[in-house]
Amino acid sequence: MNPVLETLFKHQCIRKYKNQPVEQEKLELIIKASQSGPNWCNGQHVSIIAVRDPERKKVFAKLCSNQEFISTCGVFLVFCADFYRTGLAFEMHENKGFIEKFASQVDALLVGGHEVGIFMENAIVAAESMGLGTVPIGSIRLHSLEVCKELDLPKYVIPICGLCIGYPDENPGVKPKLPSKAIFFDEKYDTTSLKEKIAEYDVEYQNYLATRGSNERNSTWSKTVSSFYPIIYGKYDEDYELFKKQGYISIDKK
Repeated sequence: MNPVLETLFKHQCIRKYKNQPVEQEKLELIIKASQSGPNWCNGQHVSIIAVRDPERKKVFAKLCSNQEFISTCGVFLVFCADFYRTGLAFEMHENKGFIEKFASQVDALLVGGHEVGIFMENAIVAAESMGLGTVPIGSIRLHSLEVCKELDLPKYVIPICGLCIGYPDENPGVKPKLPSKAIFFDEKYDTTSLKEKIAEYDVEYQNYLATRGSNERNSTWSKTVSSFYPIIYGKYDEDYELFKKQGYISIDKK
């Protein structure tokens, strides 16, 4: 097996880090790897902001549902969808007002979101290939307007996801994934026996949770999903105000 596949297959989310900074040269390689990802029209609609100051990491830990490990990781990266630079390009070629119209399309939000995903996955693979641990932080949007203030984000830039990076101080094990037959289909989506496939996976997932070294619990994948999602339902209602304030939507919420 080649080293890239080995890195991918060994991925695990790390929430406990050693008190050891991430070297600048490694961080630069991570950012370079992020930029190597494909993107629409070579528009490169992503910006990444590194937070390393201990006190500022504590602020972001609080903003992100009090996830304390954000304050102990080596560096906390915030991945943003960014059409501010696109607007500057328009200005440079005498089309200053077009960015307001362009960024307010729903498509711009989709493009920015999927490009952040690509850039961040490249960062994860690069970091883990160098012996670092990572965990994505979706709750960066929980108090997104405050995040915008903390990072001085201009209009047309929105935080999409955070990423903790640091030297691991735990080994939670590789989490089993849904079987490929439950997520990969030939030609058309196949609902045949999908519940049965999930049930099979539940057994494997339950065994994993019971044997891993930290945060062990007695549950299954389907039970975890069905109980957790209702808890977070409505917690991201601030998204609408974020999109409106940052120029990504042009209509009022009804």
